Amino acid sequence: MSTSNPVNQDPATAEATSPYNYVPTEWICITVGPHIPDMFGYCTEPVPSLAQFVMLFGINTVLHIFQSWKFRMWWLIPTVVVAGILEVLGWSARLWSSISPTLLTPFEIQLIGTILAPTPFLAANFLVLGKIIVRLGPQYSRLSPKLYALIFCTLDVICLTIQAVGGAYAADEVNRNQNPDKVCVFSRSIFNLTFSVFKGGNIMLLGVTLQSCAMTLYVLCAGEFILRFLNDTPVRKNSAPVSQEKRYAKIMEWDTGRWLILGLAIQTFCLFVRATYRTVELSNGWSGPIISTQAYINVFDGLMMTIALYTMNLIHPGFFLAETMLVAGGVDLPRHCSASTICTTDSASLWT
Repeated sequence: MSTSNPVNQDPATAEATSPYNYVPTEWICITVGPHIPDMFGYCTEPVPSLAQFVMLFGINTVLHIFQSWKFRMWWLIPTVVVAGILEVLGWSARLWSSISPTLLTPFEIQLIGTILAPTPFLAANFLVLGKIIVRLGPQYSRLSPKLYALIFCTLDVICLTIQAVGGAYAADEVNRNQNPDKVCVFSRSIFNLTFSVFKGGNIMLLGVTLQSCAMTLYVLCAGEFILRFLNDTPVRKNSAPVSQEKRYAKIMEWDTGRWLILGLAIQTFCLFVRATYRTVELSNGWSGPIISTQAYINVFDGLMMTIALYTMNLIHPGFFLAETMLVAGGVDLPRHCSASTICTTDSASLWT
């Protein structure tokens, strides 16, 4: 691993020797960067800076920690908060690379951080939809809420594991000056056998592709559930009929909960754009024009994840799904009850 400090290195030399095939841009302004001449003396238009992303993801992570505490939604910490921490780690490493562009350590850190961050965030989306299904009516869902959470969260863990393994292998291969996207083929003359070894980049591509498939299945299940709920057509024909009063109450819940559905749609769209970019990037190769163009990762990864994470801040599930509220003395009560009342078992059961 290179240990030199190439801060004062010639820009052309640094760009040629950087593992990114470019030098990540370092701008220190808060909103937009200045017009900085490039190595050819041309002034390019401002684009999102590394410092901006570190700041944006850092603020977002703090907000999510606060909202997790406020709404007592502790499951958001190992999902959304962890995603924010990974984004901060990844983009901080890219900021480090803008100072020392030929060092491999920050390149390896950003590789793993940015590739893994969306996975726990996607798990939060799965869990939110499961809770919406419980609220509006499991009879409209093809899968039971528990089975739904089990299947999609298991897929998410598998994707996370594959991408983590692939990222670790790719980082090690870059450290050994090997190409992470070339399939290694070798033969054993004793048995006349030929083996193909998929390298880190191929494993990461597999993980991202599987994640895209999981998101597609998630969208199909969510779409079917919403259509069945709006048309009052349960999946199982022998489902117990819902009284007009309960149906009206569910429709009233939908009138507010549809904003949460809108939030999930925006987040899923951003995750799809990011996954598509990553799939094309990894398929194109580690020295291809996609991975070698900084603007692509800024827009299709950094910006998409920023929009997705802040959308969850603005349309937070706690505004619609929080089961308890904190009152004086540190007591949690169901949110539909005031602090001066005692909820009956029947009323409390509506929120479980």
